[in-house]
Amino acid sequence: MKAMQTPCCSPDEVIFGPDFQQSLYCHLLCGLLHRDEVQVVSSTFAHSIVYSFQTFEQVWEQLCADIREGVLTSQITAQSIRIAMSKLLKPNPELADMIYKKCLGLTNWYGLIPELFPNCKYVYGIMTGSMEPYLKKLRHYAGELPLLSGDYGASEGWIAANVNPTLPPEFVTFAVLPNIGYFEFIPLSKNVELQMQDEVGSISTEPQPVGLTEVKVGEEYEIIVTNFAGLYRYRLGDVVRVSSFHNNTPELQFVCRSNLLLNINIDKNTEKDLQLSVEAAAKLLSEEKLEVVDFTSLVDLSSDPGHYVIFWEISGEAGDELLRECCNCLDRSFLDMGYVSSRKVNTIGPLELRVLRRGTFHKILNHYVGMGSAVSQFKTPRCVGPANKEVWQILTNNVAKSYFSTAYS
Repeated sequence: MKAMQTPCCSPDEVIFGPDFQQSLYCHLLCGLLHRDEVQVVSSTFAHSIVYSFQTFEQVWEQLCADIREGVLTSQITAQSIRIAMSKLLKPNPELADMIYKKCLGLTNWYGLIPELFPNCKYVYGIMTGSMEPYLKKLRHYAGELPLLSGDYGASEGWIAANVNPTLPPEFVTFAVLPNIGYFEFIPLSKNVELQMQDEVGSISTEPQPVGLTEVKVGEEYEIIVTNFAGLYRYRLGDVVRVSSFHNNTPELQFVCRSNLLLNINIDKNTEKDLQLSVEAAAKLLSEEKLEVVDFTSLVDLSSDPGHYVIFWEISGEAGDELLRECCNCLDRSFLDMGYVSSRKVNTIGPLELRVLRRGTFHKILNHYVGMGSAVSQFKTPRCVGPANKEVWQILTNNVAKSYFSTAYS
């Protein structure tokens, strides 16, 4: 990796392999073979890093065996990968024994990354928005290594740069790059959401966009972008808060996606509201040394009144009493006044917590990969709509337990 000219320790055959799980296994193996040269652990999204080291927990003994014998496991069947790895693998019992002892010496895999890669400087990736739920697990693996959040971009193009990389991911801000496109901002504050009479006499409730230099610190906006790729006044769907200015360009903090996530009656709960609710209830699990591996949700309108359904995959076995308490906590933690008032008068039914079997979210990942999605771009859907029948079916087929809230009884 001379002067970081080759930022990846794996050969192209591994990176572009035909099977994701086989590529991931060999990518981990290459990392161990080059452990002293690894300076950065990174991926596009934090989820990918967490997933990789969760996989390591399952296969570390086989990885050590491959290094010890200098022979790749027969479970890797892709010929192009086997040929490439045969050029790297040589019997190395000393390295295998060292890695084996380090893994045995870890407490619940805390500090795994710096133990495996002693010269690693930091962990890098997009850690804001829908990636925030993975920060706790990522910090667990990273130990004392700093987490650096990547720049603010989207499939439609780059938006802003992280000019304060030492800030924790929860507080990171992004300075808008004014030369990369033309940006407008729709104000979302309640004091500007006034009804305005338009030219033809109909009522418009959305304020006019403002320019880059017209935004105000502390206010929230939805971003509109016009760029050289051909997008014209395209609404990204991201809600951001202006935290300050970097010279004359605003620094933004990502808040949430603008589209409503959960809505039945007059309730309006976003992805951020769901995340905060899950985090509050997950604290009850942490007291029993358990954690939420991943989560999603849906609105169930099959009965009257409709109700929220939260799906959890948990790291171990939790008792019924604890899960009922978690279910009530989830229900109470949605603080939107429309939701609270609707629950009190029963126009929204009791929240339902469905606990999934282990590996369910891996099945969802494999479903998207099988449809051609790139693993590095994968985001767990936080709300499963009626159009997403395949994911709904995976969730439904893997429910182990179900609980209804009694918080408003």
